[in-house]
Amino acid sequence: MTDSASTPTALIRARGLTKVFGERTAVAGIDFEVRDGEFFGFLGPNGAGKTTTMRMIAGVSPRTSGTLEIFGQDPDLQGSVIRGLIGVVHQQETLDMELTVRENLLVFGRFFGIDRASIATRADELLELFQLSDRAKDQVEPLSGGMKRRLSIARSLIASPRILMLDEPTTGLDPQARHLLWDALQRLKRGGTTIVLTTHYMDEAEQLCDRLVVMDQAKIVAEGSPRQLIVEHASREVLELRFPNGTESIDAKVLEGIGDRYERLAERVIIGCENGEAAHARALEHGLSPESWLVRRSSLEDVFLRLTGRSLDE
Repeated sequence: MTDSASTPTALIRARGLTKVFGERTAVAGIDFEVRDGEFFGFLGPNGAGKTTTMRMIAGVSPRTSGTLEIFGQDPDLQGSVIRGLIGVVHQQETLDMELTVRENLLVFGRFFGIDRASIATRADELLELFQLSDRAKDQVEPLSGGMKRRLSIARSLIASPRILMLDEPTTGLDPQARHLLWDALQRLKRGGTTIVLTTHYMDEAEQLCDRLVVMDQAKIVAEGSPRQLIVEHASREVLELRFPNGTESIDAKVLEGIGDRYERLAERVIIGCENGEAAHARALEHGLSPESWLVRRSSLEDVFLRLTGRSLDE
């Protein structure tokens, strides 16, 4: 990946980072850097190694081999110092259900030795940022999943950490709750917080990340900005052809040559191409008669499917 000398502002730097559990390799010698002030993402399917990597960065799971530096320090040796500079939000909620929304922030802030007046001010700022001010006196238990997730992130920010780490932060949330959370995270990033995210949602990575790595089977298979990855690993456009009666009877030879590559689904054929209109014309010339068709720009999801080998036959 990137040479360490080229990015002196990297807050996190890994080289050959490896984690082995018994006979299973969860992370297989990966290289990456997270730069000061950026929104960095780990994108990949479940089991790709994203969460294990985050746990090593957070200093709660020692690496098996390789090097890892956070703020120039080794988390295996200076874990307590590093943990004081990082806010971590895990997939599972750890909120205190017996306290109110605001009390969750106030109590958590005391663990960092912050004076009560500063904690109170910071708590009110975070409640406003995450649109929870009107629920400050409410118990946590009745809150919606989206509100609980926003509160968890707010709590992790009570000590103003330099890095915020989020492991699958929007899993299980409805679209409105996801977008509210995205807006708050973008505001944080604009304020200078470095954010590291793991996700298997393509649209989330495309919307939020300045740079990301795509992980599959414990390895990094690509790195770059969402736009760079789309340009480098996908055709310019995608043609989708719909066949309500199924695609099983379509001869593979008929699909060849329409575009650069194709994917056959139950009722659709998805074709990667440079010009969707021209590809549609070729599909008709090849004798295909779809009920409907759609041309769209390639997305990060198309990149993901190609890189992880789960789709798009060459």
